[in-house]
Amino acid sequence: MLEVEGINQYYGGSHILRNLGFEAKLGEVTVVLGRNGVGKTTLLKSLMGVVPVKTGSVRLAGRDITRDTPFQRVRRGMGYVPQGREIFGRLTVEENLRMGLASRPGGTPIPAELFELFPVLKQMLHRRGGDLSGGQQQQLAIARALAAGPKLLILDEPTEGIQPSIIKDIGRVIRMLADRGTMAIVLVEQFYDFAAELADQYLLMERGEIVQRGRGPAMEAEGVRDRMAI
Repeated sequence: MLEVEGINQYYGGSHILRNLGFEAKLGEVTVVLGRNGVGKTTLLKSLMGVVPVKTGSVRLAGRDITRDTPFQRVRRGMGYVPQGREIFGRLTVEENLRMGLASRPGGTPIPAELFELFPVLKQMLHRRGGDLSGGQQQQLAIARALAAGPKLLILDEPTEGIQPSIIKDIGRVIRMLADRGTMAIVLVEQFYDFAAELADQYLLMERGEIVQRGRGPAMEAEGVRDRMAI
């Protein structure tokens, strides 16, 4: 579903991403791991077109989208849950979800499945997003990204600042979405146990490079936890 080849990214004179390449397949969760400052969020912003890549290519379902705008990428089937959630605090839950449908024809209904995945959102449909707890806001951010029915879902540290019970709910939803086989998921995460539980494939980053990769079930044996602690 996603093919990334030879991506390089710079901020000023700093070389942030260094010749990154990987694939994310339908039905799999690809987990990107690494300590703060190694370029994980920059990678996701590059995939979404929020920052243009200096060199390299990004392909979605076989189509080159390297120069597409973020809006065009969403229309082609990408969904993005940014770090910090970035919901619209003054808009209601319903209005936030409708923002997720901005790339769809007017009058497109909010998919009922979103309320099956996150029942609390239906109960709070008319409450302002800023009045929700952090965990509820994270569920809203994920639902907003899912509203348009993406083929690729990108999540940037969805467990950050979230209570354990909601972390479990989010993990359950991510696993269920992947297991359907109609979506590829790229997950940036620092919470090792959460990542290890979900990963079909892992990528470990250091200093803007992928220094280790493998299958999720092998993470512990291959020393990923220890490398993240260094």
